[in-house]
Amino acid sequence: MTDYAARRTMMVDAQVRPSDVTKFPIIEAMLSVPRELFVPQERKEAAYLGENLPLGGNRVLLEPRTFAKMLDALDIQPEELVLDLGAAQGYSAAVIARMAEAVIAVEEDSELAGDSQQILSDLGADNVILHEAKLTEGAPEHGPYDVILIEGAVEHLPEAITDQLKDGGRICVLFAEGHLGVVRVGYKIDGKISWRFSFNAGAPVVPGFERHAAFTL
Repeated sequence: MTDYAARRTMMVDAQVRPSDVTKFPIIEAMLSVPRELFVPQERKEAAYLGENLPLGGNRVLLEPRTFAKMLDALDIQPEELVLDLGAAQGYSAAVIARMAEAVIAVEEDSELAGDSQQILSDLGADNVILHEAKLTEGAPEHGPYDVILIEGAVEHLPEAITDQLKDGGRICVLFAEGHLGVVRVGYKIDGKISWRFSFNAGAPVVPGFERHAAFTL
């Protein structure tokens, strides 16, 4: 029988802590949430590897290092409402739920989401609301949000998403720039986003967030 708990500890000790992620709420959450429950059955043995885990349809479960560093950059507080875009089967939402007051987990692919509601319920993540909608639309009816996180890379960030961020809120985005991915944290001040570099990482562009080629004659 696979000792997933030991793999989880090894993931944190070998991938998360060495990446300068030391905030206790992040460490505690990633040690507690069983990542293997949120991946397809045939990929459970790869759940704790230090790489993006393919979920199909150009979607991935972000590698532990990238996800942890995004959480570290966002510094989520216990009283905050978080919008988690591209939640898939709910791993990210389950982790964030242990740090935030509530999480709105948006997923447009019902097949990809699978039985996430049952898994989250079994884990006691009662502060997660699953919302089925286009990822590029978010969930404005539950906002505005203190924090927004996108689970994958982005070439184009729709205003429909940034409009859902509270003034004074933060958004963390992995921008695909050529072969290099750049994670930036945006701070909304007086209705405008001010971006700051955080770190480099890579992931596939989330469907719907591609840059649209300009039409020319």
